Amino acid sequence: MGRKLGFFLFIAVIWKAGTNTLRLDQGVVMGILNVTPDSFSDGGRYLAVDQALSRARTMIAEGAGIIDVGGESTRPGASPVTVSEELARTIPVIEGLRSEWAGLISIDTSKAAVAEQALGAGADIVNDVSGLRADERMLEVCGTAGCGIVVMHMQGQPRTMQTDPNYVDVRAEVRDFFEERFLTLTTSGIDAESLVFDPGIGFGKNLGHNLSLLSGLEKLAVRGRPLLIGISRKSFLGKVLDDDSPDLREWSTVALTAASRMQGVLLHRVHSVKGNSDALRVVEAVLASDGGTQTM
Repeated sequence: MGRKLGFFLFIAVIWKAGTNTLRLDQGVVMGILNVTPDSFSDGGRYLAVDQALSRARTMIAEGAGIIDVGGESTRPGASPVTVSEELARTIPVIEGLRSEWAGLISIDTSKAAVAEQALGAGADIVNDVSGLRADERMLEVCGTAGCGIVVMHMQGQPRTMQTDPNYVDVRAEVRDFFEERFLTLTTSGIDAESLVFDPGIGFGKNLGHNLSLLSGLEKLAVRGRPLLIGISRKSFLGKVLDDDSPDLREWSTVALTAASRMQGVLLHRVHSVKGNSDALRVVEAVLASDGGTQTM
């Protein structure tokens, strides 16, 4: 069954994440919890477990449906982190959060060893910026766990990805990547309903590439699987606004959350939950209206 949203019939899709299934009949906020000293926006703020859990509680109270825990910065030029260090940063936070919250927890990593232990500690989702390409064991780990998977597109490697990104047709190339990943992963036994796709805004893309992707998000979806968008506080917003401060990019982040939801994007990865969650609910009220009659 579906419901009418404006001129469209909206059929809710599901995202399988281990023993949990998320019904995407409205937009969902994934709250960013960086337990790192060097992330571009909030590095060092939530290194201690009690600080991280306090931040997670705030995001949940503000409407986050998923908490995404990351222990290694992927900003351009960031130093690599060992498996042991990444585990030390993330596992206590995941264990603590799982002990008090039944919602979805994501581990933001490209290392199979980190993903495996995070899933064992209570995580439901693996969010891999490499699209399960950086570590050959990642596919096996995710397949065995049956976890949710975020497949992100990235040209190059995190430390050098912004040196000289180049595309003939960025939309077509990102969509082709998604198609290849879908076929490769499902052929290997991954459940199609466990997959969502992230175009990787700011990951091996210049300003023009990012804006082109954001203006054509509805053209990127493959095989009926939902998109996740991560634009929160990113440097391309500063280039548009001539503003070097990540913390002052919240209004532009909220604006793009609303714009991407209008294009059908259901998953939104952000630092500040309240404003973005409110934007989703307002857009969905507009989409659900029919001649002034609310149908949600």
